[in-house]
Amino acid sequence: MSNQKLKDILERQRRVVGLLHNQKMAKREVAESLLLKQHDAELENFIHARSPSELATLLEELDTEDAKLLWKGIPADRANDVLWELPDALREAVAEGQEPVFEGARVSVYELVDGRLRQTPVQSRQDLEGRNPLWIDLVSATRQERAYIGSYYDVELPDPQDSTDLEVSARFYVEENDDIHLLSNFLRDSGGDSHSVPVAFLLHRGTLFTLRDEELPVFRLQRRRALTQPGYVSDGVDVLLDLYGADVEFSADCLEKIYETLGRVGKLVLSENVSDDQAAMTLASIAEEEDQNGRIRGNILDTQRAIAFLMRARVLSADQLQEAKQILRNVESLNNHTSFLFDKINFLMDATIGFININQNKRVNQLTVVSVVFMPINILAGIGGMSEFSMMTSGIRWPLAYGAFFCMAMLIGYGTFVWLKRAERRSQRAARAASRLS
Repeated sequence: MSNQKLKDILERQRRVVGLLHNQKMAKREVAESLLLKQHDAELENFIHARSPSELATLLEELDTEDAKLLWKGIPADRANDVLWELPDALREAVAEGQEPVFEGARVSVYELVDGRLRQTPVQSRQDLEGRNPLWIDLVSATRQERAYIGSYYDVELPDPQDSTDLEVSARFYVEENDDIHLLSNFLRDSGGDSHSVPVAFLLHRGTLFTLRDEELPVFRLQRRRALTQPGYVSDGVDVLLDLYGADVEFSADCLEKIYETLGRVGKLVLSENVSDDQAAMTLASIAEEEDQNGRIRGNILDTQRAIAFLMRARVLSADQLQEAKQILRNVESLNNHTSFLFDKINFLMDATIGFININQNKRVNQLTVVSVVFMPINILAGIGGMSEFSMMTSGIRWPLAYGAFFCMAMLIGYGTFVWLKRAERRSQRAARAASRLS
């Protein structure tokens, strides 16, 4: 249906243009321009409603002349996406050999040269030709870019975001052609923005493909080591294990930061006086560190499952198996640290809430003292306001009578306050004596 509709649009455009060329009329150029704009708008609306894959299919179904007309109508900001979908022969005939380029994605090919990894940034198809990659890293690649690279290496590359919908047990598997698929979450902690980034791994004929949507410090560390240290990696499995090992190291660094933060929080919480504002900030810091600690724990458990899967898949050499076992030992030690941090966080949380309760009790105690101090004054004030008091002081001038009454009320209030203070000091001395005896 779309094919026929497009053919009708192109045929009408050719017919009208041919008719105008054969007519001798005034202002023929103006009429031709208006009709061409009308047909271009119709073609533009048709193209706008189709996806790049649909446009590529239409280009393949049309004859060369119509395909060229359709290609000229495709906007420049969408042309690159369509180019990824076209076969080489059609791209040569319709787009005059224009090659698709990696626009938003960062694609790098790593080859093993003299024991070191050599990085080659990929901008177009020519950068892939003649390469013997050990590792291909794709960051923020579109579906078309993934499909193109996958077709070039005869493999179907997954979308890391789509794979997160799978159950955890289904994120690690081996295909019938012995391709190994893994999906793991890697930690990113940058400027207080801590979150997990899904990374898809694919081992295909000795080449490791990694796909993710964000740059990660673990991958920067791995690139730096492999590019500068000879003999650091020898195949794609080495790169995969080193990435997981670097992720465990990065998680350990994040745990050290949590230790430092909780140490500062602990000094504040265990001080003598903690205000309500300080307690609120402390609770916010503790909650943030608890969230970070939980994310790290989930991250290293995911790494533990991935390493265990690789060991069961029997794809590791003897040296790689030892390295995998070391990674698992590191993960186990980090699990113990995260458990300790959870206990420490709970203690600091309880202590902070306890200080908040103490501050509230202090305020309640102050209100109680005030009410006790003014209770006898209120009683005297009630008596002084009765008519019997006026009858009792009828022979005394009212300034003298009420002045004496006011002085008596203040004296009683002061006496009550002093008595409460002495009672409080006696209870504190008794508590200190009990603590010394214990």
